[in-house]
Amino acid sequence: MADGYFPSVCDGVPHDVVLTDPGTRVLDVVRVVRRLTGLSPWRSKVLVTRVPAMILVGVPQEDAEVTVTALRGAGAQAEVGERPEPDFPEP
Repeated sequence: MADGYFPSVCDGVPHDVVLTDPGTRVLDVVRVVRRLTGLSPWRSKVLVTRVPAMILVGVPQEDAEVTVTALRGAGAQAEVGERPEPDFPEP
């Protein structure tokens, strides 16, 4: 078998969740980020205060939408973005 890269078949296109603005309730957003990512409180705060920040990378669309809803519920502005298809070299 020849060496090469083969795209894997998956259920959907992976999505990223980007925090664009933490809003005025930063502590509430930090708590949501901590719950979603499992990061420490300090790292969650650093992530929230350095916007735009990637909160989750390569998750299914349903998980990304739930995450954005949770962040918006805490007063933040967030968006879902599709990951671009990788360019694989031709064999």
